[in-house]
Amino acid sequence: MATHATTAIDIDQLCINTIRTLSMDAVQQANSGHPGTPMALAPVAYCVWQKFLRFDPDHPIWPNRDRFVLSNGHASMLLYSLLYLAGVQAVNPQYETLGQPTLTLDDIKRFRQLDSKCPGHPEYRWTSGIETTTGPLGQGVSTSVGMAIAGLWMASRFNRPSFELFDYNVYVICGDGDLMEGISGEAASIAGHLKTSNLCWIYDNNHITIEGHTELAFSEDVATRFIGYGWNVTRVGDANDLGMLARALNVFHNTNDRPTLIIVDSHIAYGAPNKQDTSGAHGEPLGEDEIRLAKRNYGWPEDAKFMVPDGVREHFAAGIGKRGHDLREAWIEKFDAYSKVFPNLADELSRMQRRQLPDDWDHDLPTFPADPKGLATRDSSGKVLNALAKNVPWLMGGSADLAPSTKTRLTADTFGDFELDNRRGRNLHFGIREHAMGAIVNGLSLSKIRAYGSTFLIFSDYCKPAIRLSAIMELPTIFIFTHDSIGVGEDGPTHQPIEQLASLRAIPGLITLRPADANEVLEAWKVIMKLRHSPVALVLTRQALPTLDRTKYASAAGVEKGAYVLADAPDGKPDVLLLATGSEVSLVVQAFEQLSLEGIKVRVVSVPSWELFAQQTQEYRDSVLPPGVTARVAVEQASTLGWERFVGPKGHIIGMGTFGVSAPLKDVQKKFGFLSESVAEAAKRVLRG
Repeated sequence: MATHATTAIDIDQLCINTIRTLSMDAVQQANSGHPGTPMALAPVAYCVWQKFLRFDPDHPIWPNRDRFVLSNGHASMLLYSLLYLAGVQAVNPQYETLGQPTLTLDDIKRFRQLDSKCPGHPEYRWTSGIETTTGPLGQGVSTSVGMAIAGLWMASRFNRPSFELFDYNVYVICGDGDLMEGISGEAASIAGHLKTSNLCWIYDNNHITIEGHTELAFSEDVATRFIGYGWNVTRVGDANDLGMLARALNVFHNTNDRPTLIIVDSHIAYGAPNKQDTSGAHGEPLGEDEIRLAKRNYGWPEDAKFMVPDGVREHFAAGIGKRGHDLREAWIEKFDAYSKVFPNLADELSRMQRRQLPDDWDHDLPTFPADPKGLATRDSSGKVLNALAKNVPWLMGGSADLAPSTKTRLTADTFGDFELDNRRGRNLHFGIREHAMGAIVNGLSLSKIRAYGSTFLIFSDYCKPAIRLSAIMELPTIFIFTHDSIGVGEDGPTHQPIEQLASLRAIPGLITLRPADANEVLEAWKVIMKLRHSPVALVLTRQALPTLDRTKYASAAGVEKGAYVLADAPDGKPDVLLLATGSEVSLVVQAFEQLSLEGIKVRVVSVPSWELFAQQTQEYRDSVLPPGVTARVAVEQASTLGWERFVGPKGHIIGMGTFGVSAPLKDVQKKFGFLSESVAEAAKRVLRG
């Protein structure tokens, strides 16, 4: 270990250069990665962490910690270097601190290698201290808006005079790529509208993307754009100027009426004179010769690799370590006193932080008697959602300007809207911003709020990147999608989802639920609320569906198993199976009644969730779908893709192989063969072989 003088200026620069050299060494050893951006932004990240961030490395999930998001996740070595140098401790899935560092120097040496704690892009749950998974550009900055909203909501919900439990800030480092992606514009717009003053984006204005200089495709005035969004905008002309960086961050701290954008001009130059780097964008290691030149410029031993000089980790411990420790200790002391004065709120907060439910979370949920006319599953869902919201105070969300259609508004006067003058409101208005809505829901969930977002199923495509990340992060987010099929009718093929169900089912870890009637909706919500590590897509109808008579047909409690026998042959030994989801279940029930009158032994299987069914034992799955019964018909008003696994080579699928058409519902259903007679005839055909 090298020994250096420890003047304030020297130690700051020594720490910054340690971040730089660790980053370039790790990328070089992996022969993969992005060294330029971590090198350029090392002073910025160091200033945030060492001088401002309220974060206790010994307890990295302290509820009132400041959040730090590296949105330009390709610069991941910047964050890994900080986590290592600050001595951040590991936390397990049970929220227990393990008494060991989340990263060791050996982990950094294994950057981008199999099972390394330093993967190519930061991954939440994989390495403690990482607040969100960032990879696709624009997702990190957009997720941070949800974190900021959560902080303001929790402050309003839990803070009391003399007990300010929540006042955290959210810091984000982002780049040109983040600000080019459309999602960041959506997110910045809503953050400005809501005046999330606890949010600070630090924009690395380095003018470089993969193809070269940003002037090839990006010439807008970013500062003017963000001023138009209602942000406070300030600028730092040199990323290496710690004094100006600190001044800009103090401006953020003193700005209480809007979010802040700090534009930081950086120029990635090192080694050979005037060499402009693009490796930060496209992931090329510098090469040994260039690294030696860079280290020479830093006054570093040219051949030293992964060197951490004496005093560097100690300096972090005396800075962010001591500050975070003292702040957390004071918070714990305050929370202990708070618990005595406000025991119910303290219990609520503790449960929320551990993703636990209140004891009475399922109290007074609605019941739905048999009704041949029934109601749309979006309507029954709205009734259940409102009942749950009364019992689970941290259940909140909204829609992309479609709450009257998706039935996701929380209607009690006490719920209210989350606005500038009501930070306690639980109805969020995302505006027509589906892409940002998904990321904001992720940010809320990362902050332990039970969050939902809603829109039409056809627009789930706009939410897909965020849904995918929620599955990677194992977040219990809730995405409610209505207008789920060609049943949309007159709106036509642009609004009639066809491939969306198949694409949602293709996402590993996502549970897709398409309930068949009001009682299946109720059971679906019971499943959803008990999930702690799985996101859900709840898919609902616009049109009314019969509420099945559960004294005649099986209990809807079978929803929790993903598929269940709804109606069966008298002896329980069917000759043909009819499978369906959602609105098509009542259709196959009609076919079942018709075929039964003809003496054909039929079983109806409701399949609300392929994923939940796959989690059951083989014995259960075989009891529902007997392997010996090969005559099978599946019915779904969507793409047939995937149903082959259920019907087998001798079965038949009634589904969509084309886009829909604009016409009244009954005409559309007739055109595409979604009639009980068509189902019955298909059943007879597969029986004949």
